[in-house]
Amino acid sequence: MDDLPELGFYGLAGHSATPRDLLAEVAEGERLGLGSVFLSERFATKEAATLSGAAAAVGERIGIATAATNHNTRHPLLTATFATTMHRLSGGRFALGLGRGFDMLFDVMGVPRVTTAQLEDVTGILRRLWRGEAVAGHDGPAGKFPYLIQDPSFDEDIPIILTAMGERTLEFAGRVADGVVLHTFFTDETLAKSVATIRRGALEAGRDPASVRVWSVLATVGDHLDDDLRLRKLVGRLATYLQGYGDLLVRVNGWDPAVLARFRADDLVTGYPGAFDAIGTTDDLLHVAGLIPDKWLAASATGSPDQCAARVLDQFTAGADGVILHGAAPAELAPILDAYRRVRPPGRAAHSRNPGRP
Repeated sequence: MDDLPELGFYGLAGHSATPRDLLAEVAEGERLGLGSVFLSERFATKEAATLSGAAAAVGERIGIATAATNHNTRHPLLTATFATTMHRLSGGRFALGLGRGFDMLFDVMGVPRVTTAQLEDVTGILRRLWRGEAVAGHDGPAGKFPYLIQDPSFDEDIPIILTAMGERTLEFAGRVADGVVLHTFFTDETLAKSVATIRRGALEAGRDPASVRVWSVLATVGDHLDDDLRLRKLVGRLATYLQGYGDLLVRVNGWDPAVLARFRADDLVTGYPGAFDAIGTTDDLLHVAGLIPDKWLAASATGSPDQCAARVLDQFTAGADGVILHGAAPAELAPILDAYRRVRPPGRAAHSRNPGRP
């Protein structure tokens, strides 16, 4: 079966209490030809370094990226060591993905909120350490560090990926990152605009815009799945995003903020005790479905395998270099991958196996 390096999936998509499931997912994803596995981090049973090591141990060809972890929850020397270890363990298939995370969560954890200045500072620190340099007397946005060093013999080429949504962060990512992971439920127009913003940021920084690998994230919920599962993966997932950072998602897509206000004012949504994609009952999700416009849910891949494959092609038409098929385990993606192979444009196999390389 031919590999599809331009396609990826999220390991343990959403909430998972059984991290061991990742082992079977990576093995199946590699068997089906998926190019990369992306690993998010949640502070319960989804610690990024552990999951990354497990993925490298199981997979022989598949690329691996955190998408994302946060620099403020680990000392930069520990983050650098995690990435170097993964780089060598995987034979160069690892990319370190960083993101902003959630301000309210960091507030209750007692760690600093993530800023663009911190991300730029820590990116520079990591790259210096990977080149074998010492970082001495550093006093910058990422912190004060009297002396940091890994090994003077190091000359590690480890890509850094940033997750991004807003225009300023997209421009910043184009300026400093090797790859960018966008967000689920971007309209095609928002995707095209986001890619253009990233390319502009790279160009203004004197970089080759094509050197930044841009991944779209496409909620992929085929009708071969049962109704309740589709409801959770589509309506439940979008409702969860609207709970957490709906203002930003609505703004970047140009959606009507009055609809979001009505969603939040709904009696069920107000004070809901958790994420809809994690604890929502079928009745809850059916109720929430009535609050979300169809055109918002249409920013996804649904329907038959052929229809889902066509939506994947739409992502490339809008400018993406790769597509993360989000919300589905590899086994759930099998019929869609078969359909995609039938319409796959020539030349896609030229992509690197490392998700942070063009």
